[in-house]
Amino acid sequence: MGCESIHKRVDPFGPTSRSQPADPFDVPSPDRKISESTVRRLSEYLRSLEALQRSGAEMASSGELARRAGTTAAQVRKDLSAFGSFGKRGLGYPVAPLIGNLEEILGLTREWRVALLGAGRIGAALHAYPFFRERGFRIVAIFDDDRDKIGLRWGDTPIRHIDELEAVLAREAVEIVILTVPAAPAPTLADRVAKAGVGAILNFAPARLEMPSHVAVNEVNLAMELELLSFALTRGESR
Repeated sequence: MGCESIHKRVDPFGPTSRSQPADPFDVPSPDRKISESTVRRLSEYLRSLEALQRSGAEMASSGELARRAGTTAAQVRKDLSAFGSFGKRGLGYPVAPLIGNLEEILGLTREWRVALLGAGRIGAALHAYPFFRERGFRIVAIFDDDRDKIGLRWGDTPIRHIDELEAVLAREAVEIVILTVPAAPAPTLADRVAKAGVGAILNFAPARLEMPSHVAVNEVNLAMELELLSFALTRGESR
């Protein structure tokens, strides 16, 4: 998924600072700015390292990580050095320790409690996606306004009416909401989520959300993704 498809509404990494970490593993403080593109590459490096680990590799060079992540060796070294000193010149990076470091940097060493707003086809597909559970994202609440769906269970989680939203978000200590509703109700529901104290929204609704600065919003527009592909194909046909 290209960076154009996800629009960050808040920068959770804070304003710019020139300070450098002093420890071998020292995640920058909230006062230090880390770009969204850097965070995305860290995710790519993590997946690459996990693939290398499955193949039995114990060390990884910056060149190998760059090849797998679609970037340059210099960029790999720059990205990782923003968080500490992980490798050894001429030897590369130890795979298992770096996986653990990246998991900690990306906040993947704990469980995140997630609510799903919208029990339609997209919601069902996301709920069934095993990656969420593997990465520690646990869907603890599901909401819809279709009376025929209320009370049904997806796995161990019952579908609740949207009228219960604020009470259930508080009771389940939800930290992230995934929004898979039509465009019309999306802004109102997002406002309710923000007022309930939830700090992050992943928005699949075809509507832009204007949220308070303390709420992080990623917007995923599937139609835009297809338009990018159709544009690429059209350009190719015109050559």
